[in-house]
Amino acid sequence: MRKTIFLLGQKLRNPNMLKEYYKLKETEKSTIEELKLIQLQKLKRLLEDANHTPYYKKVFKNEKINILDINSLDDLKKIPIITKSILIKENDSIQNKKYNKRLMKSETSGSTGESLKFYRNEYWDSVNRAAQLRGYSWYGVKPWEKNGYLWGYDFSFLKKLKTKILDFLVNRFRLFEYNEKKTMNFVKKCKKAKYLEGYSSMIHEVSKIANKNNIDLSNLKMVKGTSEQIFESYQKSANKAFGKKIISEYGAAEAGIIAFECPHGNMHINMENVIVEEINNEILVTNLVSNSFPIIRYKLGDFVMIEEDHNCVCGMKHYVIKEIQGRVGEVIQGNINKYPSLTLYYIFKNLSSKYDLLLNYQAIQCKIGEIELRLSKNITETEKHYLIKEVEKYFNKDLKVDISYKQFIRSKNNKLRTFIQKL
Repeated sequence: MRKTIFLLGQKLRNPNMLKEYYKLKETEKSTIEELKLIQLQKLKRLLEDANHTPYYKKVFKNEKINILDINSLDDLKKIPIITKSILIKENDSIQNKKYNKRLMKSETSGSTGESLKFYRNEYWDSVNRAAQLRGYSWYGVKPWEKNGYLWGYDFSFLKKLKTKILDFLVNRFRLFEYNEKKTMNFVKKCKKAKYLEGYSSMIHEVSKIANKNNIDLSNLKMVKGTSEQIFESYQKSANKAFGKKIISEYGAAEAGIIAFECPHGNMHINMENVIVEEINNEILVTNLVSNSFPIIRYKLGDFVMIEEDHNCVCGMKHYVIKEIQGRVGEVIQGNINKYPSLTLYYIFKNLSSKYDLLLNYQAIQCKIGEIELRLSKNITETEKHYLIKEVEKYFNKDLKVDISYKQFIRSKNNKLRTFIQKL
């Protein structure tokens, strides 16, 4: 019954999804040369569509780029980098008017600034969902199976009602209120589910309550975190509660599914649908199916490490993202110097590797030269000494650090950010 409802809904909303899913399964074990050929073919089609938009037509003219001269993936570098601010400012001139049927409105979370609104066509949406389904297939997950969802939501009555109807159609249940009683009810429902996905910080809360009440959730085939950093301390709790680690999906509304973690712990890039470049450890993404709103050499704003020569046991040759290290451009202001917020990532990574000290944290800066480090649990004086030692190694005496155990601050859509600046 559930499978029938899912397939009927898919046929109406995403008629291309299953066809694209089977294509992705066929190319799963393709060679790098074969994958690059697919990328080049899709890139040429994307550039043809981009050339129909006022923005890209102007860019190609100004840069003296003839799209017919783009004959290799290296030629992509001739095209200027695009940023989120440009996508917002030039929104209407980037939207491809050639695509005017079966458009779906998309919007980024806006958790780090102004949100981006655009329209993607059915094929784009279907390919994105197909890439997600391929990732699910690695864990034996069927999309119509009962699943739990931990995500942002809208408090308005109509939006909440619409969400509940959609959740029913896809056999999904979610947590609308994040308190211990509601979370406990959610945990009990997970006993009958096959997979769980959502914000990693909320998955962590679910695992803590399951462990506290000795509830075994090893029935879940897959536990997937996205949109937030997955701390090592989360994995310790997850392994106890679920009998497995939290796996990661990396992507964005405008960039699509960029990478998905395989059962052997490697984040394989979705090379059939995206081209990923790394410049000074910063990621650039070209979404190869974004024909209705071309996303070409997009500065997503994350620091990453990419490994091209990785022989994964799973057999896939797709490039691997080794680490997603944090947001680009967020700055901690000392009394004298400025520091990238990525510094916090290295401080807590060192605590884990050197002292086996696993901490969840959130840093808040409200005043120049001062920062509040909120920790999720109390630490001993010895552990505090280790933390201060690491902090001073990176910031010297330029920054006063206050350690507290207050509740973490979340955005309107319930997303947890590791660094918040309120200067």
